[in-house]
Amino acid sequence: MRIIKNLFPCLLAGWVVAVGMQPVAAATNNLKMHGALVAEPCTLQPGDENIQLDFGTVIDKYLYLNTRTSSKPFQLRLIDCDTSLGKTLKMTFSGTESVALPGLLALEGGSEASGIAIGLETQDGQPLALNQKSRGQQITDGNNAITLQAYVKGAPEAITHRNIERGMFAAVATFALEYE
Repeated sequence: MRIIKNLFPCLLAGWVVAVGMQPVAAATNNLKMHGALVAEPCTLQPGDENIQLDFGTVIDKYLYLNTRTSSKPFQLRLIDCDTSLGKTLKMTFSGTESVALPGLLALEGGSEASGIAIGLETQDGQPLALNQKSRGQQITDGNNAITLQAYVKGAPEAITHRNIERGMFAAVATFALEYE
């Protein structure tokens, strides 16, 4: 009886090992990967992927008088540019467009302020319409700094009726760079 008692655990362990060694059925080619390896003319300076622009305090009376704030500059810094791969840069800023001010960026839903939108422009004051490619800008070999500007603008109806709503505001845009 003692032999049978000791033999049973050994047989059970052998059976578990034998079952575990059975070949596993595998589907052929069930994981396919693909992609495209490309060369971009420039690299965005690390840290410039997420740009924060603080307008500080905007006085509503200033908007009633001037309709918009002064421009606030920001830069996209491009490094290691190789013009043999592309000489011209076009930018697209995408986001939710203001209904009252087409081409300008609408405020996020959680903003307390209303009656305003955010405009984008080049360094020389040319508008950059939201969700549209900019005109081409020449780049050079090496490092390039693209200076752009943003401003707060009062919606025409809010200016006329003097009902710009005060409070915190935020807006988000995504930029894409295209080289030719």
